[in-house]
Amino acid sequence: MAQAKKFLAFDLGAESGRAVVGLLEGDWLRLEEVHRFPNGPVRVLGHLHWDVLRLFSEMKRSLKTCIQQFGPGLASMGLDTWGVDFALLDRDDRLIGNPYHYRDPRTDGMMEEAFRRVPREEIFERTGIQFMQLNTLYQLLSMALSHSAELESAKRLLMMPDLLNFWLTGRKVCEFTEATTSQFYDPRAGDWARDMLERLGIPSRILGEIVPPGTVLRPLLPSVAEEVGLDNVPVIAPACHDTGSAVAAVPFESAAGCYLSSGTWSLMGVEVVEPVITPQSLEYNFTNEGGVCGTFRLLKNIMGLWLVQECRRVWAQGGESYSYDELTQMAEQAAPFVALVNPDDPAFLHPADMPAEIQAFCARTGQPVPEDRGTMIRCVLESLALTYRSTLEKLEAMLSRRLEVIHIVGGGSRNWLLCQFTADATQRPVLAGPVEATAIGNVLMQALALGEFSSLEEARAVVRNSFEMAHYEPGDPAPWDAAYERFCATVP
Repeated sequence: MAQAKKFLAFDLGAESGRAVVGLLEGDWLRLEEVHRFPNGPVRVLGHLHWDVLRLFSEMKRSLKTCIQQFGPGLASMGLDTWGVDFALLDRDDRLIGNPYHYRDPRTDGMMEEAFRRVPREEIFERTGIQFMQLNTLYQLLSMALSHSAELESAKRLLMMPDLLNFWLTGRKVCEFTEATTSQFYDPRAGDWARDMLERLGIPSRILGEIVPPGTVLRPLLPSVAEEVGLDNVPVIAPACHDTGSAVAAVPFESAAGCYLSSGTWSLMGVEVVEPVITPQSLEYNFTNEGGVCGTFRLLKNIMGLWLVQECRRVWAQGGESYSYDELTQMAEQAAPFVALVNPDDPAFLHPADMPAEIQAFCARTGQPVPEDRGTMIRCVLESLALTYRSTLEKLEAMLSRRLEVIHIVGGGSRNWLLCQFTADATQRPVLAGPVEATAIGNVLMQALALGEFSSLEEARAVVRNSFEMAHYEPGDPAPWDAAYERFCATVP
């Protein structure tokens, strides 16, 4: 039997990063985690930043560990991260400052400032991207309006995975799926919306070449290869946006399904071959992010399990530590539909005290205020499920067809209560899994780039063959229909 081919996937998320080896043998794939490390923002002088040097150091440590466990024979390696955040380089390719975290408050009010210069409708017509104040466009606008010395001296902008790929290979490019999250990529022109940026006072000279997912960049730099003890392994840009990689691993069997990538963020949508840029998608505030193999991802960004994560963090600071399983069990036992919230309310973007913000929202909207832990978590999970129902209805309206099944992938697919709530709220069967969709999609795109698969469909068949999925069938719709009426009346 032929030896399994080994692909190394770096998956950097908002809470943690990890290195995972994908072992591909025919139509069977398995994953083994090599190294996991914490990630999160660092507050400096009132601003949130990423500790990018530590992240790069952890990646090199991962490479050394990988060699110790699996030997030097890697077929390739690839990297994915979150979207929208970026780094600036000077004329000598040195990092200018510490990259900002997307939850930094410097973007407060920036969307309104942008619309004074370029109409909201025009920005959407040019980019097809959902309006969120954390988008790269508004981060750069805040720097331009403050006459940032960093921006004025910058020679090149690289999105976060592009920066790390540059440090690995010496090649400075922007990968397509990541570039689209900026809200200044023009999908019709296939290039940056340079004239729009200039009207906003943002220099377009800092933007470089865009490459498609699956691009073989270069081998590791000799200095990096020598440091970690590895031969020249090719570095591949998979889908460098983590959701792009996750969607690549969704085990679709027909076009009648939609995906829900569930984690800190919930991203719900469908694959399309052309961006859907219409008055209706503008009204619904959907986004058209880059996908793999010539696709776009028509989706909605929803705040997701961030609300649960922040409640857990605040309670732990107060001396009450709970696992996610314990919180889910508490939610299961709590009374249903006590109160409902809008997960995307701006108050939940970067709160100091998430439980207090949830209670304040309920009081502000004339609802009972959840007092105990279980009721609060159930409130969040029910509200997310109802948000998914609203999103599904809008997707179907834009597509003029019914979506028959929801594929939930990512860490949130392990939350059985949320999966069941989603099936109940939407009255659609839910297929949950794989949990490790982002790392799987990263590996699949590397393998596709090296000719191991002839198509994305063939790669997805490997996912169906290799990983188990949980099935959730819809329950009684009556209580959810009543809750949805309340939700639509309560949530702006």
